[in-house]
Amino acid sequence: MENLLAARMQMAVSLGFHIIFSCIGMAMPFLMAISGFQYLRSGKLVYKELTKAWSVGVAIFFAVGAVSGTVLSFELGLLWPTFMHHAGPIFGMPFSWEGTAFFIEAIALGLFLYGWDRLHPWVHWSSGVVVGLSGVASGIFVVAANGWMNAPAGFDWVNGQAENIDPVAAMFNDAWFSQALHMTIAAFVATGFAVAGLHALLLLKNPGNLFHRKALKIAMTVGGIAALLQPLSGDISAKDIAKRQPIKLAAMEALFETSKPADLVIGGIPDEEKKEVNYAIHLPGMLSFLAHGDFEAEVTGLDAFPPDEHPPVLITHIAFQIMVMCGMLMALVGVMFFLFSWRWKHLLYKNWFLWLMVLAMPLGFIAVEAGWTVTEVGRQPWIIYGIMRTEEAVTAMPGLTVSFYLFTGIYLLLSFILVWLMWRQIKMLPAKYRSVKLQEPLTVH
Repeated sequence: MENLLAARMQMAVSLGFHIIFSCIGMAMPFLMAISGFQYLRSGKLVYKELTKAWSVGVAIFFAVGAVSGTVLSFELGLLWPTFMHHAGPIFGMPFSWEGTAFFIEAIALGLFLYGWDRLHPWVHWSSGVVVGLSGVASGIFVVAANGWMNAPAGFDWVNGQAENIDPVAAMFNDAWFSQALHMTIAAFVATGFAVAGLHALLLLKNPGNLFHRKALKIAMTVGGIAALLQPLSGDISAKDIAKRQPIKLAAMEALFETSKPADLVIGGIPDEEKKEVNYAIHLPGMLSFLAHGDFEAEVTGLDAFPPDEHPPVLITHIAFQIMVMCGMLMALVGVMFFLFSWRWKHLLYKNWFLWLMVLAMPLGFIAVEAGWTVTEVGRQPWIIYGIMRTEEAVTAMPGLTVSFYLFTGIYLLLSFILVWLMWRQIKMLPAKYRSVKLQEPLTVH
């Protein structure tokens, strides 16, 4: 039991650390590509400097993400050897494709970083687009592998062994699309709001700075659009989970009893002993509608499953509530941004709105971490849903507690190095953009 807890904690820390870089690697290159396109289209040097600055950020996050991703690949085999023994031949395909996408991303990033004034401008710009496309592909392939853990497919489980393996069917399992869509949009929301919040903070220190205004506008446009699309992907995910993993949906909503119709629970603290949710707001029939498109539909509760198959309801429910709350707040900020950009431009760079964007800066990554908590904790006690329990897959290797503290220390060190590098990069921004209020003119012809 001690090994199981230590292994799960170590994977949680590793995944929680790496997923930030995965999101940035999926979305940040597209911000870079948009500013690069604006430079090629308009010739304004501010967009060139912005593209260069963001490209260095992409390189830094790529390097740290490569390290944490490598650690994760080792941990899968070291911490969960039984799982990898059975699952490796089945869902190895998306991991191999992810490796291919990673190498393409690395080559394209090298071309972009060192191709300034060496490659044809549009060829150079295209290499940046390839960085983004391969980053998104990497994320989708990894999520497809995780989707297989939630919706096992592509094999027959006979006497504790996998037979008739079909890697293609395993990769394109029932969960891959909804999970990949939700995760990809979440990456753009989180990255867009984080970048916009950073530039909003710098604008508060240097009002009127053209560099940060252009950066904020690009980042908030991308993040805002993604924030408004995210509830649609969330609806697709909810309906998929209701059909495929009803026990996870019951844990997310703390639905202890099968109900027809079922209330949507907002907030609240589940009491697993008394089978009730305290301090919650109930919206009659809304869960039935969100899960099945019918206000009178029956929604399966936790009472329909054996107690030893119940996920940790408290953690799953609270994580889900945090994810939804963060998503709604970002959607609200996104709506305000688009309204101000359209009708009330004089409000766009007011201090109060800049502070609002600063406060919204971490919400996307908080939502991502909470969402993955729902995905992973809500699947427990299974590592392969309905096939293999997590406790059956953990290693018997001693000393996992020491390993947990060691790896946590490594991640803290990497975080410190990353913050130092990014702060150093911010201080190295061209002085003419960092400290002087610029007007529009700087262009190249």
